[in-house]
Amino acid sequence: MYKKISKNPFYQFKQSSKFPVNIKRLLASLPVLLLTTPNIAVAQSNTAISLSVTVNSNQDGEVEADNNLTLREAIAIVNGSLSLERLSSTEQSLVSSGSNQAEIKFNLPPGQTKITLESVLPPLTNPGTIVDGTSQPGYDASKSATAEIEIPIPVVEITSAPGEQVFRGLTVAADNITVEGLSIYGFNSKHTDTASLPPGDIVVVPYNSVLITDKEKRRQGDKGSPPRNVIIKDNWLGITSEEQVPEKTSAFGVSVFNAIGTNISRNRIANHEGSAIITGKLAENTQIQSNIIVGNGIAGMPDAIRLEGKINNSQVTSNLICANDGSGVYLFKPEGSVKIQSNNIKYNGRRLRRAGVYLMGNNHEVTNNQITNQPGSGVAITAYPDSKRNVIRDNNFANIEGLSIDLNYRNTASVRDFQRGDGPNPPRNSGNRRLDSANGAINAPEFLSSEFISIDGKVNIDGKAEPGSEIDIYKVNANSKQQLDLYPAYSALGEVIARVQADEKGRFKATFTNLQPGEIISAIATQSKYGTSEPAANAIVKSVNNSQSFQKPQSPIQNPNCTSRPVAPTPIPEPPIPQPPIPEPPTPIRLSVPRNVHFALDKDFISQKSGEVLDKIAEVMEQYPNIVIELQGHTDSRASVAYNQDLARRRATNARNYLIKKGIAPERMTIRSFGERKLRTQENNVVDYARNRRVEILFFDVRGIDIEFENQEQDLQIEQ
Repeated sequence: MYKKISKNPFYQFKQSSKFPVNIKRLLASLPVLLLTTPNIAVAQSNTAISLSVTVNSNQDGEVEADNNLTLREAIAIVNGSLSLERLSSTEQSLVSSGSNQAEIKFNLPPGQTKITLESVLPPLTNPGTIVDGTSQPGYDASKSATAEIEIPIPVVEITSAPGEQVFRGLTVAADNITVEGLSIYGFNSKHTDTASLPPGDIVVVPYNSVLITDKEKRRQGDKGSPPRNVIIKDNWLGITSEEQVPEKTSAFGVSVFNAIGTNISRNRIANHEGSAIITGKLAENTQIQSNIIVGNGIAGMPDAIRLEGKINNSQVTSNLICANDGSGVYLFKPEGSVKIQSNNIKYNGRRLRRAGVYLMGNNHEVTNNQITNQPGSGVAITAYPDSKRNVIRDNNFANIEGLSIDLNYRNTASVRDFQRGDGPNPPRNSGNRRLDSANGAINAPEFLSSEFISIDGKVNIDGKAEPGSEIDIYKVNANSKQQLDLYPAYSALGEVIARVQADEKGRFKATFTNLQPGEIISAIATQSKYGTSEPAANAIVKSVNNSQSFQKPQSPIQNPNCTSRPVAPTPIPEPPIPQPPIPEPPTPIRLSVPRNVHFALDKDFISQKSGEVLDKIAEVMEQYPNIVIELQGHTDSRASVAYNQDLARRRATNARNYLIKKGIAPERMTIRSFGERKLRTQENNVVDYARNRRVEILFFDVRGIDIEFENQEQDLQIEQ
């Protein structure tokens, strides 16, 4: 009846004139446009096709008239590129007229809910289509694996088949499409076509972009209208439904390549080689809200959320962004402004030490966020290109290594300084000083004294700042050890305790009755013309008799947890039962743990023997969840300093990624690269060289455990 005429994965077929009567009646009542031209892969009708299609098979492959209706066939049906007469009567029974929009539902057999794709699926081109993983029997919308944001556990999984290089999960190419309730992972490839069409779990692109196969043509001219109002919600991306790291990790989670009004909400996004969410040419009015974004950037672009291109009126709100390998939010040369508010951003920069939030551009707002445990500043704003009128207010910072707000200075323009922050700027009052740094080089406030006296319970504060600016006075959190070493006069901004106005000469004053001797304060200035400043140097409150109790620096290593399990309802208490005497505390547990692995000359991969060593470390970390580690990469002294620095980082990264795949949470591991700076031996022979090519593991928070660390050499790789 049909002859296949192309190997195009979107299926091109010639149709016959035969058509079952019952299907004719069904389609006669629907505004359906069936595609008959053999050289076009998919249909895009101006009139939406309202069909409800139920997928009953997890198989993939070519269209066949059998009892199995696959996801590939379902997409082709709702797109209008596969006529129902192509199907068997059993498959036809799984297709019915929809209400107002097309639906793809699931009724997969128990134990067969993983769909393994052999090639890229057709793009979703029928406006208003819903791909509904919540329809699968066994899906429980009331059950979540996380307490912080309740996202139901998916049942239906979509991944690439073993041995296949499938570079994209779902491609969204029409307006008002919804994807919900699915687990999507394992989409990554070296496919040359991904140079202009990104790989990932879900990619939102215009219709024409997925039809043009010539890359040069795709880079030029009209690519079709950007999809509008796409909804991606309640999915698990990059993580299996059993909460495992997949064997094959995806390149990106969601790529909004060219779209308007995309809503990405209540998704759990983890374990991607690149960013969890990334935008491309156009992503205006993108809404990223209430997602759990953990452990992304493990091999490529490291930042959890990377926004670039036209992103005006976009918002990043109420997300948990934790343990990603770069910044939590990274804005790269954006066109337009973004609001970043009410997010919990913590433990990021695990591989590349960056600010929690990194901004380029103008008129961004960063407000009401918790930004903690960052190996860099809280918010860094670059001076390239000119970045002005960025408002950074009402955030709470703690345990960061740099300034809470760092306006990068043009004269310290190295990549590392810009991404982590370059420290306090000197006051600048020349005529050209507004070009010196971000936010028009607005000067930080200065207290008129580094000490203020509490008299009869009152503390009078005064200082100077930019004339006419608003001053937020903060009670600060204690310095982290790293911040104390780098910037001893600064602490992390904690709670806002007052907001006052500087007069026309720049003077400001405030009186407090709730400050105690020993408490430390700082301040920031915000002026509409320039934006928000860096923080003021600390000032301390003292009593009349000069007594105060200083805050102790915070520990740089805490037991990091990104998520926790939901708490079961509290049962009705039973009558108390007499308790036996409390036993004596157990004696400390004694363990022998290897603390290093080795590498071959100029290599960064984990050998089989090194894997066995890391397996032992993983066993200990699984048994004792309070332990956190730092993996320090080293090389021998050959090659350049820059090359060795990068090689050492790759070695530490690969060791960490190995442990992640063994189930160790990424937030429990940081990496640091020393290159050739810390040789273990003097390199008198090839054995010494081999001993220097290593990753050393430092263990922290080992309370109650007596650990004997072993510098093992069973995996030593001596060059020939």
